[in-house]
Amino acid sequence: MCAHMHIKPVAAMLEVLLSPGRTAALMRVAGHRICAPLLLAVSASQGQPPSPEMSAVSRADLCVTEGALEERHAPLLAVTVPKMRAYLNRPSADAAELSFTYLGSTDVEARLGSGASRRQLGIKLRAANACNLIYVMWRIEPESKLVVSVKANPGQHSSAECANRGYHNLKPTFSSAIPHLQAGQAHRLLALIRSQELSAYVDGARVWHGSLGADAADFTGPVGVRTDNARVEFTLSTEAQAAGIAHTAPRCRSGPDESE
Repeated sequence: MCAHMHIKPVAAMLEVLLSPGRTAALMRVAGHRICAPLLLAVSASQGQPPSPEMSAVSRADLCVTEGALEERHAPLLAVTVPKMRAYLNRPSADAAELSFTYLGSTDVEARLGSGASRRQLGIKLRAANACNLIYVMWRIEPESKLVVSVKANPGQHSSAECANRGYHNLKPTFSSAIPHLQAGQAHRLLALIRSQELSAYVDGARVWHGSLGADAADFTGPVGVRTDNARVEFTLSTEAQAAGIAHTAPRCRSGPDESE
C-alpha cells in the first residue's frame, strides 16, 4: 500500500470513481497524497473501452439453430422472427461486438422456456453447446437492463437433456444503467473475456464487469447471437483469432435439440 494512504481516503476516492468528472474529483480529495500505482489502478477500474481487432461475420459463418436470419447486404443481417439462436461455425476468440438497430417488437411473441415473456437481444460467448454457454443479454422489456448469465449443465449437451435448466445470473463487481431502447435507435454492444473476467461495453462505455465464476471458467466454444421477440438489423463482429484464446467451433447442428 502507498505511504500516507489510509482507509478513509481510499473510500473517498472510490466514492467519486463513478461520478461525473471523476478524474478531477479524484485529484481533489483534499489533504491526501495519491501515489502513481493507485492512480493507475483507479484509471483501469474506470473501464476504458478496449480496442481488439475485430472482423465482421458473414451469414455463411453462422449456424442458425432456431429461427431465421436474413442477409440484407453483407455483412448486415436481420431478424424478424420471435426467436433466433445462432453461433459462429468457425474458431473464434472470447470477444464479440453486436452493432445493431432496434426495429421494435416482432409481430408475434413467443415465451421463454420458463414461461416468462421477455424482449431481448445479445451475445453468446463460449457457446460449447445448448446446455453450456455464457450470455450477455440486453433486456428491453419488461425491464431495461444488461444481464450476464451462465447456463451450466455439466455432462449434458442437447436441449433434450437440459431443457431450460442450469441458468444463473452472474453478480457484477461494477454495473451501470443502459439506454432504454426505442425503435430506430442504433447501438453497439461489446462483450469480451480476459483472464476469467468478463466486461461489457455499450457504445464504448463500460456497463458491466465481473468474474465468470467456477461454472463457466472451463467452457470452450465460439461466439454467437440470440434474440427474443425483437426485430433487429445487426452486424456481428468477432475478435481476430490470433488476438485471444481461440476455440474450435462445433460443426453446424440445427433443430430443437441444439437450441438453447
